[in-house]
Amino acid sequence: MRGRPRDDRREREILATVTTLLADVGYDGVTFEEVARRAGASKATLYRRWSTRRDMVMAALKAGPAARSGPDAIDTGSLRGDLLALCRRLDRTMRSSDGRTAMLLLQAGLEDPELCDEIERSTGPTGARLPASVVEAAVRRGELPIGVDPFPYEEVTGSVLLLRRLNGLPADDHYLESLVDSVLLPALRGTADVRGDLPRGIFSGHPATAPAPVTTEETP
Repeated sequence: MRGRPRDDRREREILATVTTLLADVGYDGVTFEEVARRAGASKATLYRRWSTRRDMVMAALKAGPAARSGPDAIDTGSLRGDLLALCRRLDRTMRSSDGRTAMLLLQAGLEDPELCDEIERSTGPTGARLPASVVEAAVRRGELPIGVDPFPYEEVTGSVLLLRRLNGLPADDHYLESLVDSVLLPALRGTADVRGDLPRGIFSGHPATAPAPVTTEETP
């Protein structure tokens, strides 16, 4: 016997509820029970679509603030160009949603490192993290020394773009070029001389402050 056909409109409504809940209470506060209550749906309906909270949150992010835009790969032929392209992509992501939802992308790495990894895998480079392919290409071209760490890009870029977004300030090409030329490029090159491991940036999905809390997924 065939199951009931999926209602795409209803699914969009539920995912919009998930996005609103994320903005209101953060990732840790999203539960199947609360989503069902707010969306006027049954938990069974939600579990037929998504087996875990992470799956449901990923679907909401992919439908909204982390939606794909343009090609996945970043390869402009120069490190400066790649960094500018990443900054522009992250700024578009930040400005495609309200400030509270943009903050979620920042918090995801702290609350669920695997979710942050999954965002990058599922949506392509968001600009929040510095892809290893960009670093490797820059090393091959002689633009970066061996042994650089992405910490400066991942710690600084998302933070400053989010602050500008929340304060209504533009992040035009002049600003992004200044950020890349005066902050990101010198800082990245400087990490090759730093002794010891640098902490991970918030956007990297692996912050060194403390392990993410262990949460138990709900069962139907």
